[in-house]
This record gives sequence, C-alpha cells and structure tokens, in this order.
Amino acid sequence: MLSGGGAVRDPRIREYVTASKILWMSTDEGSAVENAASLLDGRDGQSTLQADHPCVLRNEGSPASILLDFGRELHGGVQIATWYMGGNGRTARLRVRFGESAMEAMSDVGGERNATNDHAIRDQMIDVPFLGTAEIGNTGFRFLRIDLMEENSYIELKSVRAVFLYRDLEYKGAFRSSDPLLDRIWHTGAYTVHLNMQDYLWDGIKRDRLVWVGDLHPETSTLQAVFGSHEIVPDSLDFIRDRTPLPGWMSFPSYSVWWLLIQYDWYMQSGDIAYLAEQQSYLVGLLDVISERINEDGTNEIPDPFLDWPSSENPEGVKAGVHALFVLAMKRGAELCLILGDEAASDRCQKTEQKLRRHVPHHAGSKQAAALMALADLWSAQEANDEVIAVDGSRGVSTFYGYYMLEARAKAGDIQGSLDCIREYWGAMLELGATTFWEDFDLSWMKDAARIDEITPEGKVDVHGTYGNYCYQGYRHSLCHGWAAGPTAWLSRHVLGFEIVEAGCKVVQIMPNLGDLEWAEGSFPTPLGIIYVKHTKRNDGTVHSVIQAPSGILVMALSDAELLTVC
Repeated sequence: MLSGGGAVRDPRIREYVTASKILWMSTDEGSAVENAASLLDGRDGQSTLQADHPCVLRNEGSPASILLDFGRELHGGVQIATWYMGGNGRTARLRVRFGESAMEAMSDVGGERNATNDHAIRDQMIDVPFLGTAEIGNTGFRFLRIDLMEENSYIELKSVRAVFLYRDLEYKGAFRSSDPLLDRIWHTGAYTVHLNMQDYLWDGIKRDRLVWVGDLHPETSTLQAVFGSHEIVPDSLDFIRDRTPLPGWMSFPSYSVWWLLIQYDWYMQSGDIAYLAEQQSYLVGLLDVISERINEDGTNEIPDPFLDWPSSENPEGVKAGVHALFVLAMKRGAELCLILGDEAASDRCQKTEQKLRRHVPHHAGSKQAAALMALADLWSAQEANDEVIAVDGSRGVSTFYGYYMLEARAKAGDIQGSLDCIREYWGAMLELGATTFWEDFDLSWMKDAARIDEITPEGKVDVHGTYGNYCYQGYRHSLCHGWAAGPTAWLSRHVLGFEIVEAGCKVVQIMPNLGDLEWAEGSFPTPLGIIYVKHTKRNDGTVHSVIQAPSGILVMALSDAELLTVC
C-alpha cells in the first residue's frame, strides 16, 4: 500500500482488444509484410524465446507498413509485443499512426487534409525492444498504421493489441424496438458518451478532450438515460465551476446557462439535495450576474452570444437562441432557488423572466433558435416546427443542436418527423461506417461518399479528410463527440415515454409515442432501481403498456397500462 500524498486510483480499467481486420499492407519494392494474419489471432503480449509464426515487417529500402482495423472506436493506445529483429541495434524504429478513420491513419500531419496531433499525439516515432513490449498512445481511434522505418532491417511482431481504457459501467438503460436502425442509433449514442466518460466528461476522446460545459447537456441527458446518476457529472460541473469565478463566464454566457440547466436536470434525476445545496452560492450569484444585464424592455447587454458553430454565421438567429436560453435559465433558476429555500432569489428570477418575455426576437430562419424559442415558450412549438424546424427535413440539423430540434418537434407533437430525422441524419453516419457519432455532419456529404472503414476508392470522397468547418476541418474533426448523442436521450424520453415529475424519480410519468413503430421496450435507471416498459401498438392504433417499477416510485401511466411493482 502506498503511503503519503499524491496517489490517486484510476476509476477506469484496461482491456486488450485484438484487431478484427487488416485493411492494407505496403506493396512497394523494397518492403515486405509476411504472415500479417497472425495479428488477428488474439495472441497475448508476453514474448518468448521461440518465435511462433510471427508477423514480419521487412524494410529493404522502403518502409514496411500495415493498417489494422479494431472494429470500433476505442479510447486508449496500443501494445506492441516483439520477438526478434535485425538492423543497427537491439531496438527497431517504428512510426505509429492512430486514426478515427482509415484515411486519417494513412495521413501525414498538416497538409490540405489537416491531420493534427492536437490534444492527443496520434502520429509519432517510437523505439521498440526485441523480446519485449512497448505501449504508446492515449487518444481516440479505431485504426492503426505501423511502419518499420529503418532501412535494411526487419522486426518480428507477436501481437499488436489496442489498450482500451474506459470505465466499466453497466448499461442500466436500454432501448429496443421494431426498427433495428433506431436500436443501433440508441446504442451508438450511449457508447459515444461512455467513451467520453474519462477523467471527466469530455467533449471528444481524440480532440477537444476538455470539459466544455455548454456541450455537456446532450451528454448528461444521455448519461442519465443510460447510466443513471454517475459521479462524473457533479465532478465535471464542479471542475468548471471552480475554474470560473464570478462574474466570469464558462467560455460563453450561454455555456454558463447550460451549467444551470444541467444542475436542474441532475437534481431531478438524483434527488441529491445536499449536492444542490453546495451549488447555492455560485448558482444564485450566476443568476444575479445574468439578471443585472437584462434591460427593462427584455433586451440584454450580455456579450459573446454563441449557440453552436453551424449557427454562428447567422448572428440574429444566435441572439434569438441565446435570449431563449436566458428565459430557460430564469425559469429553472427560480425553481432551484425555491427548492433551496431562497425565496428572494427565486422572486428575482421570476421578475427577470417576466422582463425577458417582453422581448421576442425573430428566429432569422435558424433551426437552433426556433428550437430554443419553442422550448422556452417564446413561440408556439407547432409554428416553430411547421415554419422552420421541419422545413427541408434533416437539412440544417447539427450534431449538437439536433437534440433540441428533436425536443422542440416532440413538443409540437411531431414524433414521426423526429423519428424520420433520426433515421436519416444519425443513420447516415452509421451508413458510412461510424461506431460513434461525430462532431459535425451534413447530409450533403453523402454524395459519392466512401465509408470511413475503407481506403477511399477512386471516384469516391474521403468524407473525414474532405469535410468539416470552423475549428474541426479535415482529419482534425472528431468522430467521437458526446454532444452528438442526443437521440439516445430523446428515444428514451419520447418513445419509451420516461418523464421525471418529482426529484429523485419518486414520481415518473410514462407517456409512450411509437410513431410508425409496432413496439418498443426498454429501461430507465433511477436512484430507487430500474423501471422497465414494453409498449405494443394494437390494430386500432392504441398502445398497450407493461410497466415494472421499483417500490417507492409512483408511476403515472398515460396509456392502457399494466403496472407491476418490483420490490
């Protein structure tokens, strides 16, 4: 046992993953790759004196190279186990390149495709020993390219295994339905957030390994639907709070608002009044900072309006969306202050909300703004959906704010339109080979698109290297970004129908919306246990539900339901 300060136990586990496929090998004159299939045999990382059918890389004037596919996005690095080697010494010089797409792993840093080592080193040279192992890397990846760089040398590889670093968590929430595509989308969103549950709740595991609190709301919503109340949420909220003394903003004023909204959602899920009380001083102070900048006519003097990058070129739309966020902040702030027993602060929030509602800005055609205005009751959800959000289907949807567009469409009663959007937009990423959801995506990218798990064929477009905007152009673009996981939370809330009515899930409303689904079933984690539901559509269109809930939870069922209590 260690004594003294400084020792911290890592809550994550390590798991070794064998590659599932060899995508490419060098065929240049002067290089050779022999017995590559042995790297798919599931060998361990313990070297021995006897080399048994090794994979051999030979550099006879040109790097010998191999590209491995581990079958799904992972967080971590790689372990390379060696037998013998020949060259100028007792080590071999390898170039190791990780990639979230096959083409990223084949790329050089820089250039038009914008491959980077930002936030995590994914392209570097290493020396590996003979009869030993070397571990390298801490990034997000699915693909790995290895090049033997030293001329007139060879290396015998016993194994090349991904070192998968993640939190070993039970998926307490679940979703299954008559549509396998929706099932895959739910699980992909859950897995995307799971991978980003590292030291804190990150934005991305390759790039943006940061606690961007504004981006966290779709993640925390998904996390609560899948894992329930997990300590990483308050840890992350406290991390950014402690590094943002008032009257400062958490990068943007809108991001400070998202911190407030997550606090509300977290309290409703967990019922942890002690944790909420710890936030009281900062929470009330933040609400006052916002209130002081709201004019009597409802306009505001708050700087740096920001929603997401795709909306940033529409400044009027951004201002409208941020205004709606301030309304939501005051509404939820008033409720939180009342829960904390601060009636004076609650009253100040209510008065500020009333002032904000005197001003109803124009959405300027922004789907992001229209969605937030509908959710804040600044505009009829039905009109917002008909006139802006549902126009042109999934065109103009963004990976981050797509969640709020879906929420607004559900509020308008457009469940079918929401399901169609989820299938079309998030389903398209799966069609291109995604195993996690991306930082950015546009349906126009589907034209002549190659899959991310192949070397781009002639006449096809390398989606990862070609597209992306703002700070995520080309290969710098993250293909595992938690803000894109919103459909997971949405499907649990609006199809399975789980709605928390009383903090700590003591009262839960079940109101299923199947759309064109014949049936859907799943579960939702609460502090008192797991609620299970199965909804089946009858021939007349009505829905029959079976609900199993733990003792201590009052279920309000808004369908023909059989209620069973599980002790």
